[in-house]
Amino acid sequence: MEDLNAKRVTVLGLGRFGGGIGVSRWLCQQGAQVTVVDEAPEQDLAESKAQLADLPVTFHFGGMPDDLLDRTDLLVISPAVPPRHPLLAQAQHRGVPVTLEIRLFIERCPATILGVTGTKGKSTTAALLARMLQQKYRTFLGGNVGGSLLPKLSNMCSADMVVLELSSFMLEHLRPMRWSPHVAVITMLSQDHADWHGSIEAYLDAKRNLVRFQTREDFAVLGPPTPVLQSFEAVTAARIVRYGLDDSPQFLLRLPGRHNQLNAQAAFAAAQCMDVTREQAQLGIAGFTGLPHRMQIVHESDGVTWVNDSIATIPEAAIAANQAFPQGKVIQIVGGYDKKLDWTEMCRQLTRGCKAVLTIGAIGPRLAELRRRHGAQVWECGNLANAVATARALAREGDVVLLSTGTASYDQFKNFEQRGDAFTELARSQ
Repeated sequence: MEDLNAKRVTVLGLGRFGGGIGVSRWLCQQGAQVTVVDEAPEQDLAESKAQLADLPVTFHFGGMPDDLLDRTDLLVISPAVPPRHPLLAQAQHRGVPVTLEIRLFIERCPATILGVTGTKGKSTTAALLARMLQQKYRTFLGGNVGGSLLPKLSNMCSADMVVLELSSFMLEHLRPMRWSPHVAVITMLSQDHADWHGSIEAYLDAKRNLVRFQTREDFAVLGPPTPVLQSFEAVTAARIVRYGLDDSPQFLLRLPGRHNQLNAQAAFAAAQCMDVTREQAQLGIAGFTGLPHRMQIVHESDGVTWVNDSIATIPEAAIAANQAFPQGKVIQIVGGYDKKLDWTEMCRQLTRGCKAVLTIGAIGPRLAELRRRHGAQVWECGNLANAVATARALAREGDVVLLSTGTASYDQFKNFEQRGDAFTELARSQ
């Protein structure tokens, strides 16, 4: 944990949505000489750049200068930079240390850290856990949700709690640190990000870093035993805490779906490790209506409910969303970028649970064909605007129009947030 004053620090990746803004601002406050480098053209990052206009930051857009490492004492990368990026190999060869925002925070955080990861459910579980802890402790929520916590470091103390949502990208880059949180929570696991990690096993192994470096004084909060979760248990020295739905009283939630009840049970199992009672936990989450793009009710009209679950970028998430509502009442929009996953079971569930299925995006025709193999009717809409118009024509009182695609958004949108915002706007424009 070195002094950053007068250090030449390069931040790799500003991002169209400002992912590098918080760390760049904090580094300037520490006295560092900050250079922000992004391979995207400047016009695409104008809004993000404007948020640092009051600071002495040097910008370089459209690529990386050849002498970048010659004038860098510390390289701060975006978690999305893959481990095989040539710049990281060059930095290692040159002896330039590499870090990321979340590591800078963890190294300096005086509070107790609880970490949450998984394929789906991690953001909601982290938010629920933070609300439960807030009934007993001053609590901060950050990592992949809630924004940068670096600016809040000076206000933290050892009596505080920090809940971090940690992605597989973050956990892979944190591996050399050999760090795991005091309480580690694993939510639903499935196949994802094999292209970034190189394989599904590598993806899961990155997730295991959340528990890998725990001690016997720590807690690993896991769901009912499965072969995958047993591999997590095998690599940790922590005390194992189980959660599930069979033996635990249900929480009163304003979030629909069995999967959200399971998220609440996971959050409570972690909160209990910090001596939070069930009564305190229930009080903390009583008014929680969910995070944006996660089973979010965005419009209600003429007895029809419009639900934005754009975060559902894998088949299992789309299945869980579908099962949260009465059979035969769901008009579900599916499809998008082809992640080369198996959608067979998703199509089976949609056949059982949907009034209508509307397909969009690059994978739309394939999903439509899978649906037809199961003897189900399907509407090929191509894009989201057509799908919403079709849903409006089909929907009747008591129906749910559900955007839960089971796929990524990159073929037609920048990310799932943009897709969810577009759905929300379309749903409300009647």
